[in-house]
Order: sequence, then C-alpha cells, then structure tokens
Amino acid sequence: MFGHRTFRSALVGLVALPGLMLGMAPPAAAAPSPAAAAVIAADCSPQRLMRAHFPASPTIDNRFYPLSPGMQFFLDGSVIAEDGSVHPHRISTTVTDLTKMVDGVRALVMFDVDIQDGVVVESELFFVSQRDDGSVWTLGEYPEEYENGVLTGAPSTWIAGTDRARAGIAMLANPVVGTPTYLQGFAPKIGFKDCATVVATGERVCVKTGCYNDVVETDEFAPLDPEGGHQRKFNAPGVGVVKVAAAGGIDPEALQLTKAAKLCPGAFANVRKQVLAQDARGYQVAASVYGATTPADRTFQAETC
Repeated sequence: MFGHRTFRSALVGLVALPGLMLGMAPPAAAAPSPAAAAVIAADCSPQRLMRAHFPASPTIDNRFYPLSPGMQFFLDGSVIAEDGSVHPHRISTTVTDLTKMVDGVRALVMFDVDIQDGVVVESELFFVSQRDDGSVWTLGEYPEEYENGVLTGAPSTWIAGTDRARAGIAMLANPVVGTPTYLQGFAPKIGFKDCATVVATGERVCVKTGCYNDVVETDEFAPLDPEGGHQRKFNAPGVGVVKVAAAGGIDPEALQLTKAAKLCPGAFANVRKQVLAQDARGYQVAASVYGATTPADRTFQAETC
C-alpha cells in the first residue's frame, strides 16, 4: 500500500466503484493545478540513494508517512464486474518490528495483504527506510501471488542493487507543488518503473475514519505501462495514506482508510510469524533476486495496544 503505486486487482474486467460499499459518492479525479501540470513529466529519473545517509536502525517519522512498528491500517473499497456484480476489495498494511539489509541500507519490513472477495490474492513484503534529510525510500518488494489459496509465484519481485534495480522515494521530506516528478522505484528486468508528482498540498479529505487537514496529494503513474493510467494518493499528516483515487487507466482502484490502530501483542506476534515465514520462502520462490538481501530479523520493541 504505502510503498508502491499500483493496487493490483485480481478480478479480470473489473471497474472500480470508489466507496460503493461504504455509502460514498465516487470521487472525481481533480485536474492538476497549473503549477503542478508544469512539472508532471512523461518519465522520471532516479536520485542518488546515498547509503551513508541512512541510520543503522530505521526510524520513520516523516510527517506524511509515519511508520510506527505495531500499527495496522485498512484501506477498503469495491469493484464491479462486467456482469454488474459488486466485489469488496481490502488492503491491510502492517508496520512490523523486523528489519532487513537491502542494497546496503537497513530497511523496515512492511507487510501488505491484498484481499478480494474475502480471499487473499497477494501478500507482499516491502522495505522502506528514511534518509537523514527526512525523505522515505522504498528499496524493494517481494509480492507473492495467490490463486484459489495456492501460491503461484512472485514474478514482480525487485530488490534495489540487483539486476540494475534502483530504490525510489516513497515520500519527499518536504512535499511541495512544483517539485520535479520523482522516481518511486525502478526494476528494468521486470518492466517496473513508478513515478510521482506532488499536485496539491493543504487539502481537506474526509473518509470513514474522519476528516483530515493539510493533506498532500500526489499523482502517481508507471511510464512503462501507459495504459495503466494515473492514480491519486492522499497522505494526511501523522497518519499516511487516507485515500487512493483513480485518475484514468484500464484497471483503476479507489480505496479509503477505514481503520488505523495498534495491534495487541498476540495479534502482532501472529503477523510477525507470517512475515518471517514469507521472508524465508522468498529465498526459494525468488532466489535469484531475493538472495541479495539478509533474512529479516527483529529489531524493535514495539509498543502495542
């Protein structure tokens, strides 16, 4: 959810109905401001990672992307099939207390679970760290894909520093309109490249969990997949992503934050067990890429509920 642009839909031929299951009207994608339109590029270039500027133990307190171990977030929405049937869609994201060395940087392990019609279709580990300038970086992703409850592989795995893959910025230190479009991640071997542009700041956004002020809106897109369209992501201070809205494309997604809370010790331990099991599988399922990382290990004593 937090570290990457695309929220993949497991059902073929679905069209997103934002908030349909939540009693909300579908939001219209706003046009970028003139200042933002001037900097939205057809592509983006990588910035230097500067490994020496990352801490030995990751602390992520970026105002618009804070990640406190033990927090769990739920983004919910719905999609509709060509036959008119409605299908609920949920992304759960947990901030673990595990870290992993990726491309010379100690990164925090994040855990995403993509649920369609109550069934897990993707389970992903992704890895983030905050540089000393306050920017948050994504250093890789290991997304396992499932069909009818059976693991079918992880073909979209990428790790910075392997197969010419490059880390990218998940959130700028000081997001302002007019900042040039920036890279969020690049893995040429799998045709992955995500870019983002800040299109608005100071917005007010209301979702099921409440109304948020001073929200940053970014326009995110994949230049190697132009038919995928654009996606708008809304980050609230002190919270992170509160809404995802479609802005065109063949497989749009629209989700809103429905719950954000600290896990209790038992639930957190269960998540940690799942993450460690998936991390171990990565060395078999995606050995040639995932083998460039160290096994995840527990670093923090996280506060729980």
